[in-house]
Amino acid sequence: MVQAFKQSLQENKPPETLSELQTGLWHAAKGNWVAAHNIAQAHEGEKEFDHLHAYLHRVEGDEWNANYWYRRAGVAMPNHSYDEEIESLLTSYL
Repeated sequence: MVQAFKQSLQENKPPETLSELQTGLWHAAKGNWVAAHNIAQAHEGEKEFDHLHAYLHRVEGDEWNANYWYRRAGVAMPNHSYDEEIESLLTSYL
């Protein structure tokens, strides 16, 4: 599933078969922060979306806000690269 997801990143829009969380991850992986953030924010309080929200604020450079969302998601802020984190998110939620 991860490989097919990564191949879909060559397209201009996400596959219609993706869940809303997966669509948020797709936009995050494409670097479309605003679209990914809108999806994450629309599902505030759902741990998986809060985890995506945390990652997005980490990428943005807003460590304080990222820490807030990591706490809400019930996970610690990782100390590895953004690329490693998106891989982990994909593995967890695809």
